[in-house]
Amino acid sequence: MDKNRRDINSCKLPKLKYLILKSYRQIFLVFVILLINGCIQQFVPEISEDQNILVVEGLLTDQPGQNTIKISTSLPVGGGNYPKPLRECTVTISDDLGNICNLEEKVAGLYTTNPPFQGVVGRTYTLHINTNESHYGRNYTSFPLKMKPVPPIDSIYHDKVVLTRMADGWPTGEGCQIYLNTYDPQNICKYFRWEYAETWEILIPYHVPNNRCWVTNYSDRINIKNTDILSEGRIERLPINLVTNESDRLRVRYSILVNQYSINEEEYNYWEKIKAIVEETGSLYDITPSSISSNIECIEKPGENVLGYFSVSAVKSKRIFINDQFRGTPDLYKDCEQAVVPYYAPIPGLNESVWVIIDQSWQPPRKVVTYTKGCADCTVRGTNIMPDYWINDK
Repeated sequence: MDKNRRDINSCKLPKLKYLILKSYRQIFLVFVILLINGCIQQFVPEISEDQNILVVEGLLTDQPGQNTIKISTSLPVGGGNYPKPLRECTVTISDDLGNICNLEEKVAGLYTTNPPFQGVVGRTYTLHINTNESHYGRNYTSFPLKMKPVPPIDSIYHDKVVLTRMADGWPTGEGCQIYLNTYDPQNICKYFRWEYAETWEILIPYHVPNNRCWVTNYSDRINIKNTDILSEGRIERLPINLVTNESDRLRVRYSILVNQYSINEEEYNYWEKIKAIVEETGSLYDITPSSISSNIECIEKPGENVLGYFSVSAVKSKRIFINDQFRGTPDLYKDCEQAVVPYYAPIPGLNESVWVIIDQSWQPPRKVVTYTKGCADCTVRGTNIMPDYWINDK
């Protein structure tokens, strides 16, 4: 009997030690968590730079229409992600012939040429800014920039790319890689920059008033190329945009408009540094705003740091339409139907968060109940006005 009791106690002892150690670990863990939470605070590094830096973004082209200059001030590190628009500035653009164009502020911090102003290849342009008292009431001017010619875009084309495959290698998801070719036979243009605007058609699979719309998105990546080291000004198969099957861009019809700019070496270096910041991972102190040279300076305080760039360039554009079918394009409307009832049946409990679609594609018609407004109205995502450039023939 005593032996059995000792055996039982010997079995309980390791378990008891385990429970005690476990309790200690839990107490220690709670203590560490409380200590960490008590020490957490936002890290704002000490920097010597002005925390109210002027930021200027602008582009003057040789195309008719309005040109815009965006003026704002940067926020302190840790102060948020969006700059603050700078209002009530006096903004003008002058050329080397003495012509002056005044810009008008129609939206906070956004200044537009009024009347519309068109640059001329071969002329030199300078941007002038006088800020209001909230930004010291100072005068800023850009370096004089000569508008350089740019060659036309030879071609824009696309290839299908396989994104996903089955185990046997059969493709299940496809994307669209868009390329560009261009050529400057005179080899005048050495530095290029490209932007694009993509538009795609969306179609709601129900007979609702707004079932066909168009969505437009603008490029958010920096695409530049230097041909100075090449024997000729020829660029072939330059990747412009990869459209994946993560969205429904390729489901109905897709179009892309590419703008090609001719820039100088200084601006090329500017965009190259910005691209490095966006695409490479580095610490806060690897590249600071002061290392990115702007072409805008303060007259009263020449050493003041200014961010952004005033760009002057001729532009050539080209658009293509893509009507191919791509595997794996998502159907964003497959989960629209929360309930389906006959056309004559009442639907109790309706409120402003429920939409009823009269689906006349069925005979007899039926009612589709959905809690997603985008399933009943495509203007939630885009516009129901067909763009002028949209071509109906396939």
